[in-house]
Amino acid sequence: MRTSNLKRKLKMKEPTIGSWLSLGNRGVCEMMAKLGGFDWLVVDMEHTATDFEAMTDLIQVTDLCGLEALVRIGTNDPLLMKRALDAGAHGIIVPQVNPPDDARRAVASAYYPPRGNRGAGLFRAQGYSDDFESYRRWAETEITVFVQIEHHEGVANLEEIMAVDGIDGFLIGPYDLSASLGHPGDFTHPDVEVQLARLADYARHGSKPAGIHVVSPDAAHLRRRLDEGFVFIAYGTDMLFLSERLTQESGTVRTVNGE
Repeated sequence: MRTSNLKRKLKMKEPTIGSWLSLGNRGVCEMMAKLGGFDWLVVDMEHTATDFEAMTDLIQVTDLCGLEALVRIGTNDPLLMKRALDAGAHGIIVPQVNPPDDARRAVASAYYPPRGNRGAGLFRAQGYSDDFESYRRWAETEITVFVQIEHHEGVANLEEIMAVDGIDGFLIGPYDLSASLGHPGDFTHPDVEVQLARLADYARHGSKPAGIHVVSPDAAHLRRRLDEGFVFIAYGTDMLFLSERLTQESGTVRTVNGE
C-alpha cells in the first residue's frame, strides 16, 4: 500500500477535501473519485445500507482511482474497525467519541501490538498473501484515526481526547451534537452555537487538525470553513450531488412535457 498523502497533509495541517459515499454504488464511487477532484472518500457504514461486501468494493474502486478510502464505522467496535482496515481502508472515522477512554479504545483497535490490540489477519490490505510484515510496517505509520465529536460530553473533553496518542484529529457531527443538547437540527440555538464556537476555536488554535462536513454543497460555505481553520473537510455526499442535479434538471423535463 502506498504512502498516505492524507496523513502527511494532516501532520502539516494543510487543507484536504474529500467527500462521502452513502449510496454504496461502485459506478457512483468511480465517478466521485475520477471527477470530483477529491483527495479521499469516506465509505459511510453508520447511516447507510452499505454492507461489508459493498464496503470492500468501494474501497477497491477508490484505491484503484488513486484516492485514499476512509470508513466511518457504525460504532467504536474492534471487529468493525478490523474488517474495514483488513479490506484496505487507509483510515477510520469513529463516531460518538465522548470520554477520552473512547479515543484510547479506538487507537488500540486500529494498531497492532504492542501499540494496540488489533488482531492479525490476511485479506486485501495484506495483498491477498502471507506478507503480513510489509503491511504491519505500513500500518504503523500510515493509518489515519479520526474521531467524531458529536455530543456535548465530547466537546467538554475535547482537549483530553485530542491529547490521546494515535488520534489524528476530529470531525464535527453537528446534527448529533445539537440533538445531545435537546435541539436536534437547530444549529442557531444559543446552546448549540456555544458548543460549535468552542470547536471552531480549537480549529484555529488547537494542536491537531479539525474537520467538518459541509453537507450541502456550497462553495461559499466551503471557503468559510477553510477560513475558520478547518483543514479536514468532507464536501457533500454522492446522494446529495445526484439529488441536487436531478432536482435542477426536473424543471427542464417538466417544461418539455408541458407541465
